[in-house]
Amino acid sequence: MPYSDLRDFLQLLEKKRLLHKIKVDVDPILEISEITDRMSKSLNGGKALYFEKVKGSSIPVVTNIFGSFDRMCLALEVERLDDVGKRIEKLFNQSPPKSFKEKIKTFFELIEISKYLPKKVKDAPCQEVIDNKPDLSKLPILKTWPFDGGRFITLPMVFTRDPETGKQNCGMYRMHVYDEKTTGMHWHIHKDSAMHYRKYKELGKIMPVSVAIGSDPAVIYSATAPLPYGVDEMIFAGFLRKNSVEMVKCITSDIEVPANAEIVLEGYIDPQELRDEGPFGDHTGFYSPVDKFPVFHVVCITHRKNPVYPATVVGKPPMEDCYMGKATERIFLPLLRMQFPEIIDMNLPMEGVFHNAAIISIRKQYPGHGKKIIHGLWGMGQMMFSKLIIVVDEDVDVQDLSTTAWKVLNNVDWRRDVIIAEGPVDELDHSSSMPRFGGKMGIDATRKTREEGMMRDWPEEIKQDENIKELVTKRWHEYGF
Repeated sequence: MPYSDLRDFLQLLEKKRLLHKIKVDVDPILEISEITDRMSKSLNGGKALYFEKVKGSSIPVVTNIFGSFDRMCLALEVERLDDVGKRIEKLFNQSPPKSFKEKIKTFFELIEISKYLPKKVKDAPCQEVIDNKPDLSKLPILKTWPFDGGRFITLPMVFTRDPETGKQNCGMYRMHVYDEKTTGMHWHIHKDSAMHYRKYKELGKIMPVSVAIGSDPAVIYSATAPLPYGVDEMIFAGFLRKNSVEMVKCITSDIEVPANAEIVLEGYIDPQELRDEGPFGDHTGFYSPVDKFPVFHVVCITHRKNPVYPATVVGKPPMEDCYMGKATERIFLPLLRMQFPEIIDMNLPMEGVFHNAAIISIRKQYPGHGKKIIHGLWGMGQMMFSKLIIVVDEDVDVQDLSTTAWKVLNNVDWRRDVIIAEGPVDELDHSSSMPRFGGKMGIDATRKTREEGMMRDWPEEIKQDENIKELVTKRWHEYGF
């Protein structure tokens, strides 16, 4: 059974001794951040943290709930993160049924898929309390780094609706709190909600927006997933949790939000209004600068009785968002394989903070194959932001960074195997000379053939004789080890 809500997940973490409760008073200004940062960088991501007494608010705070491979697997209810990708692969690789038995099986699989569609409900826990005089200062919103422009909501699920198609989108964008009723809305130009925003601006209409804070883990994760435009994140959440997400209509708009949310901020954005947002200590490990972004006006807050406030702290890796990023790597690998079946594996190193590096292993089949993959990936969704793509042969385990580095550094002729290009870069990239546009590098570290200009024979890799290895293994204890 899927988790019923955030509390259900927290109870499991506590039962498994993966949650640490802090019972003394803590300050949401920097103190919670420092505690969380130390925990994130402890062995295997430490534990999830539950702060029972937060200064200035009656609401407890939880952080680091996704901050390890174990907790990320528990969040998605799998043994290994690759298990989700295998489900996706199976779904897309179904061949047309031939026998009557296969037809019946396919029929029941389609019924199973229908369970993933969001389900509308009228009564919802997230609307147990309705406050038409909203005051954000009552929430235990964190300030995480000393030079942040203020407090930021860091784990919001932002719901918007396309004014033309009526389809909803859910994304996760930090929110700079300006006062009791307004925040910044830091959606990047490439994001789906930003596209909705531009449509409202062209129509000259006010844009309704609702923000859900806290839900079951599959719903929270889905808000971060790099889905194609127009794909409902709540359907994807239903797929992950193997059951539909219950949605409820907001009090002040037609936007629907998860019924099991802890807190919901309802409001609007005037597309003509921009305000300075930031700075903010971001997941790159650097402060993102002040820039103009839309302003979110809160007109109503609904919440559960005795809500819990989840937050994430981002900064120098490894931190909680790194594990969410690794989940995305494993879950969406099958989708890359649909376009490029020759891809064996992919590693997005934590140090690359999502967009700075991608290492890909392929089953090389012809001259120039490695460079074809590099150019192809730069044309694929959010892979377009990758500043460095390294392609290696299928016998290289890209999850073993030491061996991969050895292979790459030995196999590459920098004049022959490197591609320098230009294109879109992530909004948070500070190294490019211009915002959102900069240089990229591709490295084809595969073994080279004569057709690729390699005029010498490729050397054999050193390997020990298997009989000798077996002999030494059998006699290991005789050697006194």
